Amino acid sequence: MKAIGIVAAMHGEIAGLVHEMGTDVQVHRIGQRDYYMGTLHGRSCVVVLTRIGKVAAAATTVTLIREFNVGEIVFTGLAGAVAPGVRVGDVVVAHSLLQHDIDASPLFPQYEVPLLGCSRFPADAALSARLMQCARDYLEHDFYRQVPAQQRSTLGVHTPALHQGLIISGDQFVDCPQEVQRLRDALPDALCVEMEGAAVAQICHEYGVPFAVMRTISDSADDTACVDFSAFLEQVARVYAHGILRRFLLGIPSADANGHPAVSRTAHR
Repeated sequence: MKAIGIVAAMHGEIAGLVHEMGTDVQVHRIGQRDYYMGTLHGRSCVVVLTRIGKVAAAATTVTLIREFNVGEIVFTGLAGAVAPGVRVGDVVVAHSLLQHDIDASPLFPQYEVPLLGCSRFPADAALSARLMQCARDYLEHDFYRQVPAQQRSTLGVHTPALHQGLIISGDQFVDCPQEVQRLRDALPDALCVEMEGAAVAQICHEYGVPFAVMRTISDSADDTACVDFSAFLEQVARVYAHGILRRFLLGIPSADANGHPAVSRTAHR
């Protein structure tokens, strides 16, 4: 079985995973990035930090595919809410991804990637379904135990919900209400905005590699974004990423973290 590539844009999201790989991990330095190759929860994995932005994400994804021959890629990270019903602490799993800042018109329609003939890149349905179930079970069974009440209150995380839909990416940190409104008007089905996911999706599309993208909502992509971001990454997002990916790798999407069968509940949507 080929290795799975686990990708994140921020160091805090992969630090715990790298630590869990133990002393047998192999570190490959390529293009000023460290690719950690080893085993996580019985699965062969390559864990890497993309850094921030679409170019960085694309370069990292190409290396995972070309140098490590990964069989699938899971990308995790933070995002700002765009849709009114998406709140801080929610989890969004991509159904598809789009670059909101690409515009080669009039040669090509706005948002369409030149010469590829598409603007929206669908995530792999099977991988995304697994990731959705793992996220759902994490939020129901692990979240309230792993994130202390004081942290939840301070950061405004109360009853996190799970969403699936369009994630949009661009090379800008969206942090003002006017820009959020512009994105809502232009792309009314967009759930959240970030800086890397659609680039990963494009590369996986071109190489035919299945992928899934999960984003934790850290802010409302408005003028509080830069204030919330760092604290949320350290206190909440890294815990989410570790817990959900642990379930994903263990292959226990419908059980609790100890392997016990989960009680069926209505999922948040």
